[in-house]
Amino acid sequence: MKLATIGYERETQAAVIQRLKDAGVEVLIDVRAVAASRRAGFSKTLLAASLNDAGIGYVHLRQLGTPKAGRDFARKGKIAEMHRIFEEHMAEPGAQVELAKATEIVRGDKKVALLCYEADAAGCHRTILANRICDALGCEIENL
Repeated sequence: MKLATIGYERETQAAVIQRLKDAGVEVLIDVRAVAASRRAGFSKTLLAASLNDAGIGYVHLRQLGTPKAGRDFARKGKIAEMHRIFEEHMAEPGAQVELAKATEIVRGDKKVALLCYEADAAGCHRTILANRICDALGCEIENL
Protein backbone atom coordinates (compact mmCIF):
# COMPACT_ATOMS: atom_id res chain seq x y z
CA MET A 1 0.00 0.00 0.00
CA LYS A 2 1.26 3.48 -0.88
CA LEU A 3 0.14 6.89 0.37
CA ALA A 4 0.82 9.61 -2.16
CA THR A 5 1.51 13.27 -1.45
CA ILE A 6 1.31 16.16 -3.87
CA GLY A 7 1.90 19.90 -3.84
CA TYR A 8 0.51 22.33 -6.37
CA GLU A 9 2.93 25.24 -5.93
CA ARG A 10 4.10 25.46 -9.54
CA GLU A 11 1.33 23.47 -11.23
CA THR A 12 -1.95 24.08 -12.96
CA GLN A 13 -5.04 22.33 -11.68
CA ALA A 14 -5.18 20.22 -14.85
CA ALA A 15 -1.56 19.10 -14.39
CA VAL A 16 -2.15 18.12 -10.75
CA ILE A 17 -5.28 16.16 -11.60
CA GLN A 18 -3.45 14.39 -14.42
CA ARG A 19 -0.58 13.44 -12.08
CA LEU A 20 -3.11 12.09 -9.59
CA LYS A 21 -4.86 10.06 -12.30
CA ASP A 22 -1.54 8.75 -13.68
CA ALA A 23 -0.63 7.59 -10.17
CA GLY A 24 -3.99 5.84 -9.73
CA VAL A 25 -5.16 8.13 -6.91
CA GLU A 26 -8.86 7.68 -6.11
CA VAL A 27 -9.24 9.97 -3.07
CA LEU A 28 -7.50 13.26 -2.37
CA ILE A 29 -7.28 14.51 1.20
CA ASP A 30 -6.78 18.26 1.32
CA VAL A 31 -4.63 18.98 4.40
CA ARG A 32 -4.63 22.77 4.14
CA ALA A 33 -5.94 24.73 7.13
CA VAL A 34 -7.41 27.21 4.66
CA ALA A 35 -8.68 25.54 1.51
CA ALA A 36 -8.56 28.74 -0.49
CA SER A 37 -5.86 29.64 -2.95
CA ARG A 38 -4.76 32.51 -5.14
CA ARG A 39 -3.76 29.86 -7.68
CA ALA A 40 -6.57 29.27 -10.14
CA GLY A 41 -8.50 26.05 -9.57
CA PHE A 42 -7.23 25.22 -6.08
CA SER A 43 -9.93 26.71 -3.88
CA LYS A 44 -11.98 24.03 -2.15
CA THR A 45 -15.26 24.16 -4.11
CA LEU A 46 -13.73 24.34 -7.57
CA LEU A 47 -11.03 21.77 -6.76
CA ALA A 48 -13.58 19.33 -5.32
CA ALA A 49 -15.83 19.68 -8.39
CA SER A 50 -12.94 19.23 -10.82
CA LEU A 51 -11.65 16.18 -8.95
CA ASN A 52 -15.15 14.71 -8.93
CA ASP A 53 -15.38 15.22 -12.70
CA ALA A 54 -12.10 13.29 -12.99
CA GLY A 55 -13.40 10.43 -10.83
CA ILE A 56 -11.35 11.35 -7.75
CA GLY A 57 -12.98 11.81 -4.36
CA TYR A 58 -12.23 14.89 -2.25
CA VAL A 59 -12.04 15.23 1.53
CA HIS A 60 -10.95 18.39 3.35
CA LEU A 61 -9.52 17.81 6.83
CA ARG A 62 -8.71 21.36 7.91
CA GLN A 63 -7.52 20.37 11.38
CA LEU A 64 -4.59 18.66 9.64
CA GLY A 65 -3.45 21.99 8.27
CA THR A 66 -0.60 24.07 9.61
CA PRO A 67 -1.65 26.85 12.01
CA LYS A 68 -1.11 30.42 10.81
CA ALA A 69 2.10 30.89 12.82
CA GLY A 70 3.54 27.78 11.16
CA ARG A 71 2.52 28.98 7.69
CA ASP A 72 4.20 32.32 8.41
CA PHE A 73 7.46 30.53 9.31
CA ALA A 74 7.19 28.35 6.20
CA ARG A 75 6.87 31.46 3.98
CA LYS A 76 10.10 32.75 5.54
CA GLY A 77 11.86 29.45 4.82
CA LYS A 78 12.04 28.52 8.51
CA ILE A 79 10.93 24.93 8.07
CA ALA A 80 12.16 23.65 11.44
CA GLU A 81 10.02 26.25 13.24
CA MET A 82 7.03 25.37 11.07
CA HIS A 83 7.50 21.69 11.89
CA ARG A 84 7.72 22.46 15.64
CA ILE A 85 4.48 24.45 15.56
CA PHE A 86 2.77 21.75 13.51
CA GLU A 87 3.90 18.99 15.88
CA GLU A 88 2.46 20.98 18.81
CA HIS A 89 -0.78 21.44 16.87
CA MET A 90 -1.02 17.70 16.22
CA ALA A 91 -1.38 17.09 19.98
CA GLU A 92 -4.73 18.95 19.94
CA PRO A 93 -7.90 16.81 20.06
CA GLY A 94 -9.32 18.11 16.76
CA ALA A 95 -6.11 17.26 14.94
CA GLN A 96 -6.03 13.80 16.51
CA VAL A 97 -9.62 13.11 15.40
CA GLU A 98 -8.87 14.16 11.84
CA LEU A 99 -5.59 12.21 11.77
CA ALA A 100 -7.62 9.13 12.74
CA LYS A 101 -10.08 9.91 9.90
CA ALA A 102 -7.24 10.26 7.40
CA THR A 103 -5.70 7.01 8.61
CA GLU A 104 -9.01 5.19 8.14
CA ILE A 105 -9.37 6.57 4.62
CA VAL A 106 -5.86 5.38 3.75
CA ARG A 107 -6.59 1.99 5.34
CA GLY A 108 -9.49 1.55 2.92
CA ASP A 109 -9.34 -0.01 -0.52
CA LYS A 110 -8.62 3.17 -2.51
CA LYS A 111 -5.33 4.86 -3.27
CA VAL A 112 -5.10 8.16 -1.40
CA ALA A 113 -3.03 11.33 -1.79
CA LEU A 114 -2.48 14.19 0.66
CA LEU A 115 -2.55 17.64 -0.95
CA CYS A 116 -0.94 20.86 0.21
CA TYR A 117 0.69 23.86 -1.48
CA GLU A 118 4.46 23.28 -1.29
CA ALA A 119 6.04 21.54 -4.26
CA ASP A 120 8.84 20.06 -2.15
CA ALA A 121 7.37 17.51 0.24
CA ALA A 122 10.39 17.86 2.55
CA GLY A 123 9.40 21.46 3.29
CA CYS A 124 5.74 20.68 3.91
CA HIS A 125 3.78 19.41 6.89
CA ARG A 126 2.16 16.76 4.69
CA THR A 127 5.35 14.72 5.11
CA ILE A 128 4.82 14.65 8.87
CA LEU A 129 1.25 13.48 8.32
CA ALA A 130 2.27 10.88 5.74
CA ASN A 131 4.94 9.54 8.08
CA ARG A 132 2.47 9.23 10.96
CA ILE A 133 -0.11 7.47 8.81
CA CYS A 134 2.41 5.12 7.21
CA ASP A 135 4.01 4.33 10.58
CA ALA A 136 0.57 3.29 11.81
CA LEU A 137 -0.34 1.29 8.71
CA GLY A 138 2.99 0.05 7.41
CA CYS A 139 2.58 1.76 4.06
CA GLU A 140 5.05 3.54 1.81
CA ILE A 141 5.07 7.22 0.86
CA GLU A 142 5.02 8.19 -2.79
CA ASN A 143 5.71 11.89 -3.42
CA LEU A 144 4.17 12.82 -6.75
